[in-house]
Formats: sequence, C-alpha cells, structure tokens
Amino acid sequence: MDGVFRLVSGCPGPSGFGSASTAQEVTEGIDGTNLTALVTGGASGIGLETSRVLALRGVHVIIGARNMKAANEAKNKIVRETPRARIDVLELDLCSTNSIRSFADNFIALHLPLNILINNAGIMFCPFQLSQDGIEVQFATNHIGHFLLTNLLLDTMKNTVKASGIQGRVVNLSSIAHNYCYKKGIRFHKINDKQGYSEKRAYGQSKLANILHANELSRRLQEEGVNITVNSVHPGLIMTPLFRHSAALMKLLKFFSFFLWKNVPQVTTTLCYFRVFTLPTLKPMKQFVCVLFSNFEMGIFN
Repeated sequence: MDGVFRLVSGCPGPSGFGSASTAQEVTEGIDGTNLTALVTGGASGIGLETSRVLALRGVHVIIGARNMKAANEAKNKIVRETPRARIDVLELDLCSTNSIRSFADNFIALHLPLNILINNAGIMFCPFQLSQDGIEVQFATNHIGHFLLTNLLLDTMKNTVKASGIQGRVVNLSSIAHNYCYKKGIRFHKINDKQGYSEKRAYGQSKLANILHANELSRRLQEEGVNITVNSVHPGLIMTPLFRHSAALMKLLKFFSFFLWKNVPQVTTTLCYFRVFTLPTLKPMKQFVCVLFSNFEMGIFN
C-alpha cells in the first residue's frame, strides 16, 4: 500500500525521486559526453523524450526510425533546444530483417563506439498480419527485430567496453502486459496462426519475449565475463501512439485508473536513470516495474 500511495502522491522514495519526477530531473548533473547511445523508435513518444534527455546530458544519440521525415524533425527539435546536441538518424524498420541488417551495417560503418542500446520501438494491439519476413507482426517488430539488432551490434558493444572500461547497457522496453500473454505462454509453434489470435495477448507474448531475451543474454554475458548489463523495464502507464489500434478501450481504462497514468517526461524517468547512472546494486536478469510502485522503489520480478 505504501508503494501505491507514493505512486499516486508522487512522494519521493529512498533515491530522492518519485513517480512525479521527470527524466530531466533525475539526470541533472550527469555528464554523458563520453557515451554513445542508440535509441530505436527515437522519433516519437518515449523514444523521443529519451533521446532529448540523453542529448541534453551530452550523450551522442543515434536515432533508429522507420519514418525518416519524423526522425529528422525530432533531431531538429532536439538541436533547437540543445544546440550542442550530437544527434544522428539512421533508417530502421524493425519489421524487416533486411532493414535491420542494413541499419547495423550502416552503424558499424560509422566506426562509433556503442555504450548504450535502447530497444524502445514497438507496436501494440495490431490486427493480425504478417511482417515482410512472414512472421506475426507484433512478435516480429517487438521481439525478433530487437533480438536480431542486439546480436548484430553486440560485438561493437563488447569492443567499446574493452576500449573504454565503461559498463555497457542494453535495455529492453518491456511491459507489465507480459502477464497477459496466452495462457500457455509464448505460442512458439503457433506464432503465425491466425486462428485463436488475440491482438492483446499477442502483444503480451512479444513483451514476455523481451524479458526472456534480456534474461538469457544477461546470463550469457555474465558467463563470458563481459561488463554489459541487460535489463527489461516497464516504464508505467502512458497514452502514446502505440494505442492507436485500441484508442477507445485505453481511454476507458484511463478514465477508471487516471491516478496511475504518467506523462512522457515522467514515464521516461526510469529508463534514463538505468541508462546513465552507475548503479553498483543494479542486478542483471531482472525486470524493473514502476506501475504499482513509485519510481526507484520498484517491484522486481525474476
């Protein structure tokens, strides 16, 4: 109950921050000029705010986006606010493995380090359809796309860690919706089965896959002795363009649970905190949740 009270009231937790804190507030004083971060879906919503705040703190931000017009507009917006911001944009369609491979090749060709990989982009509650590669589109975009991208860039991250001595971070934007997956979990043998398809459970399935991906990658990196942490984060409830396929339902939900919802600067707080802070107590292979608890007094699920 104390966690719920702090969430609703915005009272700060032990860190000094609470559910009403913004990403800009929790990163105050952070110098990220020696860091390079890649943000997928950085042209709008949570990704845009994450890119803005990281750039404000001096981080060199690479925005991966399908809509290059929107991505360049996002870049220009950030640079107008922070003239010294270092922002680059590259085309990335997570629904296409060809696009993902091309993006990775283009990024590697820049010969940049990569300290932080933020797997943020996603789609939600879509009617049944298949990706360009013939995979159910939510699973393809939310999980397979980020899984492939991470694998393609992992050597770059490992080399960056060796050269810089700075801990690398991979963060998967997950969701508490993983609890509302299909009853038997991920339908590995029925990913593309239209019969019995539920757009909401399919979304939960993709978010569960994000968590399992983070857990297993973290385990393997620990075994290798690589100083890269991998975690999945549920940022909280927020109305974003992701809800465009279920706008009426989400508005109804928000009406009855308005006190739990956050705005974009607030919902980005936990993500930015884990990406730029040195956290000796931060354990890999965890999902950090800040819906039912105030920020930084989180429920943690294995």
